[in-house]
Amino acid sequence: MVKDGMIITASGPLFADIALENGKIAALGKKLKGRQELNAQGLMVLPGVVDAHVHLDLPVRGDRSSDDFLSGTGAALAGGVTTVVDFTVGSHETALVEDLESRLETARPAVADYSFHCEVIGWRPGKEEQIAQAVERGITSFKFFTAYGDSGRRSDGGTLFRCFSKIAELGAVAVVHAEDDELIRVLTSELSEEQKGSMRALARTRPDTCEGAAIDQVAFYGEATGASVHVVHVSSGLGASRIDLARRRGVDITGETCPQYLFLTDEVYDRPDGHLYSASPALRSNRDRQALWSLLSSGVLDFVATDHCPFTRAQKTWKGSFSDLPYGLPGVELLLPLVYQGVLKGLIPVEHLPLITSQAPADRYGLTGKGRIVPGYDGDLVIFDPSAKWTVRAEDLHMNVDFSPYEGMEIQGKVLTTISRGEVVFGNGALCCDPGRGRFIPRKPRPTAPQSRGT
Repeated sequence: MVKDGMIITASGPLFADIALENGKIAALGKKLKGRQELNAQGLMVLPGVVDAHVHLDLPVRGDRSSDDFLSGTGAALAGGVTTVVDFTVGSHETALVEDLESRLETARPAVADYSFHCEVIGWRPGKEEQIAQAVERGITSFKFFTAYGDSGRRSDGGTLFRCFSKIAELGAVAVVHAEDDELIRVLTSELSEEQKGSMRALARTRPDTCEGAAIDQVAFYGEATGASVHVVHVSSGLGASRIDLARRRGVDITGETCPQYLFLTDEVYDRPDGHLYSASPALRSNRDRQALWSLLSSGVLDFVATDHCPFTRAQKTWKGSFSDLPYGLPGVELLLPLVYQGVLKGLIPVEHLPLITSQAPADRYGLTGKGRIVPGYDGDLVIFDPSAKWTVRAEDLHMNVDFSPYEGMEIQGKVLTTISRGEVVFGNGALCCDPGRGRFIPRKPRPTAPQSRGT
Protein backbone atom coordinates (compact mmCIF):
# COMPACT_ATOMS: atom_id res chain seq x y z
CA MET A 1 0.00 0.00 0.00
CA VAL A 2 1.29 3.47 -0.94
CA LYS A 3 -0.45 6.08 1.22
CA ASP A 4 -1.21 9.77 0.82
CA GLY A 5 0.93 10.46 -2.24
CA MET A 6 0.30 12.81 -5.14
CA ILE A 7 -0.19 10.48 -8.09
CA ILE A 8 0.94 12.15 -11.31
CA THR A 9 -1.29 11.08 -14.20
CA ALA A 10 -1.58 12.22 -17.81
CA SER A 11 -4.74 14.10 -16.84
CA GLY A 12 -3.22 15.81 -13.80
CA PRO A 13 -2.37 15.14 -10.13
CA LEU A 14 -4.54 12.77 -8.09
CA PHE A 15 -4.34 12.51 -4.31
CA ALA A 16 -5.12 8.90 -3.45
CA ASP A 17 -3.82 5.70 -1.90
CA ILE A 18 -2.67 2.80 -4.08
CA ALA A 19 -3.46 -0.76 -3.00
CA LEU A 20 -1.17 -3.50 -4.33
CA GLU A 21 -2.00 -7.20 -4.36
CA ASN A 22 -0.32 -10.16 -6.04
CA GLY A 23 2.03 -7.87 -7.92
CA LYS A 24 -0.79 -5.79 -9.40
CA ILE A 25 -2.48 -2.49 -8.66
CA ALA A 26 -5.67 -3.56 -6.91
CA ALA A 27 -7.35 -0.24 -6.20
CA LEU A 28 -7.02 3.53 -5.96
CA GLY A 29 -8.93 5.42 -3.31
CA LYS A 30 -9.00 7.37 -0.07
CA LYS A 31 -8.21 5.92 3.35
CA LEU A 32 -7.40 2.45 2.05
CA LYS A 33 -5.87 -0.01 4.50
CA GLY A 34 -3.05 -2.47 3.89
CA ARG A 35 -0.88 -4.93 5.78
CA GLN A 36 2.21 -2.89 4.88
CA GLU A 37 2.06 0.81 4.16
CA LEU A 38 4.53 3.22 2.59
CA ASN A 39 3.96 6.85 3.51
CA ALA A 40 4.22 9.07 0.40
CA GLN A 41 2.82 12.24 1.93
CA GLY A 42 4.38 15.28 0.29
CA LEU A 43 5.86 13.10 -2.46
CA MET A 44 5.02 12.32 -6.07
CA VAL A 45 4.00 8.83 -7.15
CA LEU A 46 4.63 7.94 -10.78
CA PRO A 47 4.24 4.79 -12.87
CA GLY A 48 7.44 2.79 -13.17
CA VAL A 49 9.51 4.31 -15.95
CA VAL A 50 9.87 2.41 -19.24
CA ASP A 51 13.24 2.99 -20.91
CA ALA A 52 12.58 1.57 -24.36
CA HIS A 53 16.13 1.96 -25.68
CA VAL A 54 19.10 0.52 -23.79
CA HIS A 55 22.23 -1.43 -24.78
CA LEU A 56 23.40 -3.72 -21.97
CA ASP A 57 26.33 -6.11 -22.41
CA LEU A 58 26.63 -4.94 -26.02
CA PRO A 59 29.63 -6.12 -28.09
CA VAL A 60 31.31 -3.11 -29.72
CA ARG A 61 34.68 -3.08 -31.53
CA GLY A 62 35.92 -6.19 -29.73
CA ASP A 63 34.83 -4.81 -26.36
CA ARG A 64 31.50 -4.66 -24.49
CA SER A 65 29.44 -1.84 -23.02
CA SER A 66 30.35 -1.54 -19.35
CA ASP A 67 26.92 -2.37 -17.88
CA ASP A 68 25.78 -5.98 -18.05
CA PHE A 69 22.18 -6.98 -17.39
CA LEU A 70 22.68 -7.16 -13.63
CA SER A 71 24.42 -3.81 -13.13
CA GLY A 72 22.42 -2.05 -15.85
CA THR A 73 18.99 -3.11 -14.64
CA GLY A 74 20.06 -2.44 -11.04
CA ALA A 75 20.95 1.11 -12.04
CA ALA A 76 17.61 1.31 -13.84
CA LEU A 77 15.72 0.45 -10.65
CA ALA A 78 17.75 3.05 -8.73
CA GLY A 79 16.43 5.62 -11.21
CA GLY A 80 12.81 4.46 -11.12
CA VAL A 81 13.01 2.49 -14.36
CA THR A 82 11.15 -0.78 -13.86
CA THR A 83 11.13 -1.96 -17.50
CA VAL A 84 13.81 -1.76 -20.18
CA VAL A 85 13.76 -2.72 -23.84
CA ASP A 86 17.15 -3.84 -25.12
CA PHE A 87 18.17 -5.26 -28.51
CA THR A 88 19.20 -8.61 -29.84
CA VAL A 89 22.64 -8.72 -31.47
CA GLY A 90 21.93 -9.41 -35.11
CA SER A 91 24.39 -10.92 -37.58
CA HIS A 92 24.65 -12.11 -41.18
CA GLU A 93 24.90 -15.73 -40.08
CA THR A 94 22.07 -16.14 -37.55
CA ALA A 95 18.29 -16.09 -37.66
CA LEU A 96 16.23 -13.65 -35.59
CA VAL A 97 14.94 -16.34 -33.22
CA GLU A 98 18.50 -17.56 -32.65
CA ASP A 99 19.55 -14.01 -31.79
CA LEU A 100 16.66 -13.81 -29.34
CA GLU A 101 17.54 -17.09 -27.63
CA SER A 102 21.12 -15.95 -27.15
CA ARG A 103 20.04 -12.62 -25.70
CA LEU A 104 17.52 -14.19 -23.33
CA GLU A 105 20.34 -16.26 -21.87
CA THR A 106 22.53 -13.16 -21.44
CA ALA A 107 19.68 -11.33 -19.70
CA ARG A 108 19.01 -13.95 -17.02
CA PRO A 109 20.60 -11.93 -14.15
CA ALA A 110 18.34 -8.90 -14.79
CA VAL A 111 16.53 -7.41 -11.79
CA ALA A 112 14.15 -5.18 -13.79
CA ASP A 113 11.62 -6.47 -16.32
CA TYR A 114 12.80 -6.47 -19.92
CA SER A 115 11.95 -7.08 -23.54
CA PHE A 116 13.83 -6.82 -26.83
CA HIS A 117 13.82 -5.29 -30.27
CA CYS A 118 15.19 -7.71 -32.88
CA GLU A 119 18.06 -6.28 -34.92
CA VAL A 120 17.75 -6.92 -38.65
CA ILE A 121 21.36 -7.17 -39.86
CA GLY A 122 22.85 -8.35 -43.14
CA TRP A 123 19.55 -9.09 -44.83
CA ARG A 124 18.35 -9.25 -48.40
CA PRO A 125 14.70 -9.75 -49.43
CA GLY A 126 13.61 -13.33 -48.88
CA LYS A 127 14.03 -13.75 -45.13
CA GLU A 128 10.81 -12.02 -44.08
CA GLU A 129 9.30 -15.15 -42.55
CA GLN A 130 11.87 -14.83 -39.76
CA ILE A 131 9.97 -11.73 -38.66
CA ALA A 132 6.81 -13.81 -38.26
CA GLN A 133 8.75 -16.39 -36.24
CA ALA A 134 10.04 -13.69 -33.89
CA VAL A 135 6.51 -12.29 -33.46
CA GLU A 136 5.38 -15.76 -32.37
CA ARG A 137 8.06 -15.57 -29.65
CA GLY A 138 6.75 -12.26 -28.33
CA ILE A 139 8.92 -9.77 -30.23
CA THR A 140 6.94 -7.10 -32.07
CA SER A 141 9.59 -4.48 -32.90
CA PHE A 142 12.44 -4.79 -35.38
CA LYS A 143 15.52 -2.56 -35.59
CA PHE A 144 16.94 -1.27 -38.87
CA PHE A 145 19.95 0.91 -39.62
CA THR A 146 20.16 3.31 -42.54
CA ALA A 147 23.81 3.96 -41.57
CA TYR A 148 26.91 1.88 -40.72
CA GLY A 149 27.26 0.36 -44.17
CA ASP A 150 30.97 -0.24 -43.56
CA SER A 151 30.15 -2.68 -40.74
CA GLY A 152 27.36 -4.40 -42.68
CA ARG A 153 24.53 -3.12 -40.50
CA ARG A 154 22.86 -0.86 -43.06
CA SER A 155 19.65 -2.07 -44.73
CA ASP A 156 19.20 -1.02 -48.36
CA GLY A 157 15.93 0.21 -49.83
CA GLY A 158 14.80 -3.19 -51.09
CA THR A 159 15.28 -4.78 -47.68
CA LEU A 160 13.47 -1.94 -45.95
CA PHE A 161 10.53 -2.18 -48.35
CA ARG A 162 10.13 -5.95 -48.05
CA CYS A 163 10.59 -6.02 -44.29
CA PHE A 164 8.28 -3.05 -43.71
CA SER A 165 5.63 -4.82 -45.81
CA LYS A 166 5.87 -7.90 -43.58
CA ILE A 167 5.87 -5.76 -40.44
CA ALA A 168 2.67 -4.03 -41.62
CA GLU A 169 1.05 -7.39 -42.29
CA LEU A 170 1.90 -8.62 -38.79
CA GLY A 171 1.00 -5.44 -36.87
CA ALA A 172 4.57 -4.96 -35.60
CA VAL A 173 6.78 -1.85 -35.48
CA ALA A 174 9.81 -0.94 -37.58
CA VAL A 175 12.38 0.76 -35.32
CA VAL A 176 14.93 2.81 -37.23
CA HIS A 177 18.32 4.36 -36.58
CA ALA A 178 17.92 7.12 -39.19
CA GLU A 179 21.12 8.61 -40.61
CA ASP A 180 21.93 8.85 -44.31
CA ASP A 181 24.91 6.59 -44.96
CA GLU A 182 25.85 8.04 -48.36
CA LEU A 183 25.93 11.58 -46.99
CA ILE A 184 28.12 10.47 -44.07
CA ARG A 185 30.53 8.83 -46.52
CA VAL A 186 30.83 11.94 -48.68
CA LEU A 187 31.32 14.30 -45.75
CA THR A 188 33.90 11.99 -44.18
CA SER A 189 35.86 11.77 -47.43
CA GLU A 190 36.08 15.58 -47.53
CA LEU A 191 37.77 15.89 -44.13
CA SER A 192 41.34 17.12 -43.98
CA GLU A 193 43.88 15.18 -41.96
CA GLU A 194 43.71 17.87 -39.28
CA GLN A 195 39.91 17.64 -39.12
CA LYS A 196 40.04 13.87 -38.77
CA GLY A 197 41.97 14.39 -35.53
CA SER A 198 39.24 16.57 -34.00
CA MET A 199 36.08 15.54 -32.17
CA ARG A 200 34.33 18.35 -34.06
CA ALA A 201 34.52 16.10 -37.12
CA LEU A 202 31.89 13.82 -35.57
CA ALA A 203 29.25 16.54 -35.81
CA ARG A 204 30.60 17.73 -39.18
CA THR A 205 30.13 14.31 -40.79
CA ARG A 206 26.70 13.59 -39.25
CA PRO A 207 24.74 16.88 -39.56
CA ASP A 208 21.01 17.32 -39.06
CA THR A 209 20.45 16.99 -42.84
CA CYS A 210 21.80 13.46 -42.51
CA GLU A 211 19.09 12.67 -39.98
CA GLY A 212 16.32 14.45 -41.88
CA ALA A 213 17.07 12.70 -45.19
CA ALA A 214 16.99 9.25 -43.62
CA ILE A 215 13.74 9.97 -41.78
CA ASP A 216 12.15 11.00 -45.08
CA GLN A 217 13.22 7.69 -46.61
CA VAL A 218 11.84 5.44 -43.89
CA ALA A 219 8.67 7.55 -43.58
CA PHE A 220 8.06 6.97 -47.29
CA TYR A 221 8.48 3.22 -46.93
CA GLY A 222 6.13 3.33 -43.95
CA GLU A 223 3.60 5.22 -46.04
CA ALA A 224 3.97 2.90 -49.02
CA THR A 225 3.61 -0.30 -46.99
CA GLY A 226 1.35 0.79 -44.14
CA ALA A 227 4.00 -0.15 -41.56
CA SER A 228 4.24 1.48 -38.15
CA VAL A 229 7.60 3.25 -37.91
CA HIS A 230 9.45 4.52 -34.85
CA VAL A 231 12.58 6.69 -35.15
CA VAL A 232 15.03 6.32 -32.28
CA HIS A 233 17.27 9.01 -30.73
CA VAL A 234 15.99 12.00 -32.71
CA SER A 235 18.68 14.61 -32.19
CA SER A 236 17.63 17.68 -34.16
CA GLY A 237 14.76 20.03 -34.74
CA LEU A 238 15.02 19.24 -38.46
CA GLY A 239 14.71 15.52 -37.85
CA ALA A 240 11.67 15.97 -35.63
CA SER A 241 10.07 18.27 -38.20
CA ARG A 242 10.32 15.53 -40.86
CA ILE A 243 8.47 13.17 -38.51
CA ASP A 244 5.79 15.82 -38.07
CA LEU A 245 5.42 16.31 -41.85
CA ALA A 246 5.07 12.57 -42.43
CA ARG A 247 2.53 12.24 -39.65
CA ARG A 248 0.45 15.08 -41.09
CA ARG A 249 0.07 13.14 -44.33
CA GLY A 250 -1.12 10.06 -42.44
CA VAL A 251 2.02 8.01 -41.83
CA ASP A 252 2.01 6.04 -38.58
CA ILE A 253 5.36 7.32 -37.39
CA THR A 254 6.58 8.20 -33.91
CA GLY A 255 9.87 9.40 -32.49
CA GLU A 256 11.88 9.51 -29.30
CA THR A 257 14.63 11.79 -28.15
CA CYS A 258 17.25 11.25 -25.45
CA PRO A 259 18.48 13.20 -22.40
CA GLN A 260 21.82 13.93 -24.07
CA TYR A 261 20.08 15.88 -26.83
CA LEU A 262 17.90 17.74 -24.33
CA PHE A 263 20.80 18.80 -22.08
CA LEU A 264 24.09 18.71 -24.01
CA THR A 265 25.34 20.49 -27.11
CA ASP A 266 28.19 20.09 -29.57
CA GLU A 267 30.24 22.58 -27.54
CA VAL A 268 31.44 19.66 -25.41
CA TYR A 269 33.52 18.45 -28.37
CA ASP A 270 35.84 21.43 -27.79
CA ARG A 271 36.69 20.25 -24.28
CA PRO A 272 39.87 18.29 -23.49
CA ASP A 273 37.63 15.32 -22.61
CA GLY A 274 35.34 15.84 -25.60
CA HIS A 275 36.07 12.32 -26.84
CA LEU A 276 34.10 10.92 -23.89
CA TYR A 277 30.95 12.34 -25.50
CA SER A 278 31.19 10.23 -28.65
CA ALA A 279 27.68 9.19 -29.64
CA SER A 280 25.64 8.69 -32.76
CA PRO A 281 23.77 10.79 -33.77
CA ALA A 282 26.15 13.57 -32.81
CA LEU A 283 25.27 16.23 -30.27
CA ARG A 284 23.69 19.32 -31.83
CA SER A 285 23.41 23.07 -31.32
CA ASN A 286 21.71 24.85 -28.46
CA ARG A 287 18.97 25.81 -30.92
CA ASP A 288 18.29 22.12 -31.56
CA ARG A 289 18.29 21.42 -27.84
CA GLN A 290 15.63 24.07 -27.26
CA ALA A 291 13.58 22.88 -30.24
CA LEU A 292 13.53 19.30 -28.96
CA TRP A 293 12.06 20.39 -25.62
CA SER A 294 9.34 22.31 -27.46
CA LEU A 295 8.58 19.43 -29.82
CA LEU A 296 8.47 17.00 -26.91
CA SER A 297 5.97 19.24 -25.13
CA SER A 298 3.77 19.60 -28.22
CA GLY A 299 3.69 15.86 -28.93
CA VAL A 300 5.68 15.89 -32.17
CA LEU A 301 8.16 13.73 -30.25
CA ASP A 302 6.43 10.98 -28.33
CA PHE A 303 8.72 9.99 -25.49
CA VAL A 304 12.22 10.02 -24.02
CA ALA A 305 14.56 7.02 -23.93
CA THR A 306 18.21 7.03 -22.95
CA ASP A 307 20.00 4.95 -25.60
CA HIS A 308 21.99 3.86 -22.54
CA CYS A 309 25.30 2.48 -23.87
CA PRO A 310 28.02 3.15 -21.28
CA PHE A 311 31.77 2.89 -21.63
CA THR A 312 34.52 3.65 -19.14
CA ARG A 313 37.16 6.31 -19.62
CA ALA A 314 39.67 3.59 -20.50
CA GLN A 315 37.37 2.18 -23.16
CA LYS A 316 37.07 5.67 -24.66
CA THR A 317 40.80 6.39 -24.68
CA TRP A 318 41.57 8.88 -27.44
CA LYS A 319 43.51 7.22 -30.27
CA GLY A 320 43.79 10.20 -32.59
CA SER A 321 40.47 10.08 -34.46
CA PHE A 322 36.77 10.38 -33.69
CA SER A 323 36.19 7.28 -35.83
CA ASP A 324 38.23 5.06 -33.48
CA LEU A 325 35.91 5.53 -30.48
CA PRO A 326 33.00 3.41 -29.26
CA TYR A 327 29.80 5.45 -29.55
CA GLY A 328 27.42 5.65 -26.60
CA LEU A 329 26.62 7.45 -23.36
CA PRO A 330 25.26 6.29 -19.98
CA GLY A 331 21.88 7.50 -18.77
CA VAL A 332 19.34 4.87 -17.65
CA GLU A 333 19.59 5.83 -13.97
CA LEU A 334 19.09 9.54 -14.67
CA LEU A 335 16.18 9.47 -17.11
CA LEU A 336 13.43 10.49 -14.69
CA PRO A 337 15.39 13.10 -12.69
CA LEU A 338 16.66 14.74 -15.87
CA VAL A 339 13.28 14.94 -17.58
CA TYR A 340 11.82 16.36 -14.35
CA GLN A 341 14.16 19.34 -14.77
CA GLY A 342 12.07 20.19 -17.82
CA VAL A 343 9.00 20.36 -15.59
CA LEU A 344 10.77 22.67 -13.15
CA LYS A 345 11.86 24.96 -15.99
CA GLY A 346 8.36 25.12 -17.45
CA LEU A 347 9.41 23.32 -20.63
CA ILE A 348 6.86 20.51 -20.21
CA PRO A 349 3.78 20.31 -17.99
CA VAL A 350 3.92 17.91 -15.05
CA GLU A 351 1.13 15.75 -16.50
CA HIS A 352 3.43 14.95 -19.45
CA LEU A 353 5.97 13.37 -17.13
CA PRO A 354 4.26 9.94 -16.84
CA LEU A 355 3.22 10.12 -20.48
CA ILE A 356 6.68 10.60 -21.99
CA THR A 357 8.57 8.37 -19.56
CA SER A 358 6.12 5.48 -19.14
CA GLN A 359 2.79 5.43 -20.93
CA ALA A 360 3.81 6.34 -24.49
CA PRO A 361 6.70 3.84 -24.80
CA ALA A 362 4.62 1.08 -23.18
CA ASP A 363 1.79 1.74 -25.61
CA ARG A 364 3.99 1.98 -28.69
CA TYR A 365 5.66 -1.34 -28.03
CA GLY A 366 2.70 -3.27 -26.61
CA LEU A 367 4.08 -3.69 -23.10
CA THR A 368 0.84 -4.94 -21.60
CA GLY A 369 0.26 -3.96 -17.98
CA LYS A 370 3.02 -1.36 -17.96
CA GLY A 371 3.07 2.44 -17.99
CA ARG A 372 -0.04 3.43 -16.02
CA ILE A 373 -1.28 3.58 -12.46
CA VAL A 374 -4.65 1.91 -12.91
CA PRO A 375 -6.19 -1.21 -11.35
CA GLY A 376 -5.12 -4.39 -13.12
CA TYR A 377 -1.77 -3.03 -14.25
CA ASP A 378 1.52 -4.24 -12.80
CA GLY A 379 2.41 -2.70 -9.45
CA ASP A 380 5.31 -0.70 -10.92
CA LEU A 381 5.62 2.58 -9.02
CA VAL A 382 8.16 5.29 -8.25
CA ILE A 383 8.02 7.41 -5.11
CA PHE A 384 9.75 10.64 -6.07
CA ASP A 385 10.78 13.58 -3.88
CA PRO A 386 10.25 16.69 -6.07
CA SER A 387 12.15 18.99 -3.69
CA ALA A 388 15.31 16.94 -2.96
CA LYS A 389 18.47 18.58 -4.31
CA TRP A 390 21.62 16.71 -5.24
CA THR A 391 24.63 16.80 -7.56
CA VAL A 392 25.38 14.23 -10.25
CA ARG A 393 28.66 12.40 -9.59
CA ALA A 394 29.61 9.23 -11.42
CA GLU A 395 31.02 7.74 -8.22
CA ASP A 396 27.60 7.99 -6.54
CA LEU A 397 25.65 6.29 -9.34
CA HIS A 398 24.75 2.62 -9.65
CA MET A 399 25.72 2.42 -13.34
CA ASN A 400 29.06 0.72 -13.97
CA VAL A 401 30.73 3.95 -15.09
CA ASP A 402 33.55 6.24 -14.05
CA PHE A 403 32.22 9.06 -16.23
CA SER A 404 28.85 10.81 -16.47
CA PRO A 405 28.05 13.31 -19.24
CA TYR A 406 26.07 15.20 -16.58
CA GLU A 407 28.89 15.31 -14.01
CA GLY A 408 28.45 18.22 -11.60
CA MET A 409 24.90 19.03 -12.71
CA GLU A 410 22.69 20.30 -9.89
CA ILE A 411 19.46 18.29 -9.85
CA GLN A 412 16.18 18.86 -8.05
CA GLY A 413 14.03 15.77 -7.66
CA LYS A 414 15.15 12.33 -6.53
CA VAL A 415 13.89 8.74 -6.64
CA LEU A 416 13.34 7.53 -3.08
CA THR A 417 11.63 4.18 -3.62
CA THR A 418 11.06 1.94 -6.63
CA ILE A 419 8.41 -0.76 -6.59
CA SER A 420 8.33 -3.48 -9.25
CA ARG A 421 5.34 -5.80 -9.48
CA GLY A 422 4.35 -4.84 -5.94
CA GLU A 423 7.82 -5.46 -4.47
CA VAL A 424 10.10 -2.74 -3.09
CA VAL A 425 13.29 -3.22 -5.11
CA PHE A 426 15.08 0.04 -4.32
CA GLY A 427 14.89 2.14 -1.16
CA ASN A 428 17.05 4.04 1.29
CA GLY A 429 19.62 4.53 -1.44
CA ALA A 430 20.21 0.82 -2.07
CA LEU A 431 18.91 -2.08 -4.13
CA CYS A 432 16.97 -4.69 -2.18
CA CYS A 433 16.31 -7.52 -4.63
CA ASP A 434 18.00 -10.68 -5.87
CA PRO A 435 19.63 -11.22 -9.27
CA GLY A 436 17.33 -12.81 -11.79
CA ARG A 437 14.06 -11.40 -10.46
CA GLY A 438 13.45 -9.50 -13.71
CA ARG A 439 11.03 -11.07 -16.16
CA PHE A 440 11.05 -11.22 -19.93
CA ILE A 441 7.89 -9.55 -21.25
CA PRO A 442 6.56 -11.19 -24.43
CA ARG A 443 4.44 -8.84 -26.50
CA LYS A 444 1.59 -9.24 -28.96
CA PRO A 445 1.25 -7.32 -32.22
CA ARG A 446 -1.36 -4.60 -32.34
CA PRO A 447 -4.35 -5.19 -34.63
CA THR A 448 -4.41 -1.46 -35.42
CA ALA A 449 -1.78 1.27 -35.29
CA PRO A 450 -1.49 3.09 -31.93
CA GLN A 451 -2.58 6.70 -31.78
CA SER A 452 0.23 9.27 -31.59
CA ARG A 453 0.27 12.14 -29.12
CA GLY A 454 0.94 14.55 -31.98
CA THR A 455 -1.32 16.00 -34.64
